[in-house]
Amino acid sequence: MGLVIDYKKVEIERAERTVLHDVTFQVEEGEFCYLVGRVGSGKSSLMKTMYAEVPVNEGERAEVLGFDLLNIRQKKVPYLRRSMGIVFQDFQLLQDRSGMANLRFVLEATGWKSKAAIEDRIQEVLKAVGMENKGYKMPHELSGGEQQRIVIARALLNSPKLILADEPTGNLDPTTGYQIMSLLHKLAEKGTAVVMATHNMQMVEDFPARVLRCTDKKLV
Repeated sequence: MGLVIDYKKVEIERAERTVLHDVTFQVEEGEFCYLVGRVGSGKSSLMKTMYAEVPVNEGERAEVLGFDLLNIRQKKVPYLRRSMGIVFQDFQLLQDRSGMANLRFVLEATGWKSKAAIEDRIQEVLKAVGMENKGYKMPHELSGGEQQRIVIARALLNSPKLILADEPTGNLDPTTGYQIMSLLHKLAEKGTAVVMATHNMQMVEDFPARVLRCTDKKLV
């Protein structure tokens, strides 16, 4: 198993204020990790460092998918983000096109050229999230849970070794949230590491996995 995240003694700052201090942890391929903590405890900031939204200024080591975040150049950031899947709480789908067209847009933007390969990949990821019969619908025609499935399909397009999910069930009813959790855990079983920020401790109990907690400016 390879490491997808490797942090050692990392300091995370926002607006010149230390948010998390001495962060050391590793995540392996196929591992599922929860990131928990109170609002303002630093879990979102930590997750944002993983896709270089928040810079890592100090630390002995900060690597994600082989990218050195301590020395990453701005022009390399899109390549880092393309090599992972990111699932947000608020979906962030393009509202003027269907689910399938959202997926097609990402593949074309990330350099896929063959129309046949693009269509095949879209069908594969839609099937993986149980949306093969609804990809033609516009986002506003889909329920919140269905939109989140399209978002997860989008995250899977380039076969990432890591998915970052920031409160992916936050806007969903409990039943739908459980379906999304089940889906994310199945992806981990197939070898994709998943790091999920959540404040839903019931979900953590019902779907047990490793828990990383942000508390008192530390990760424990």
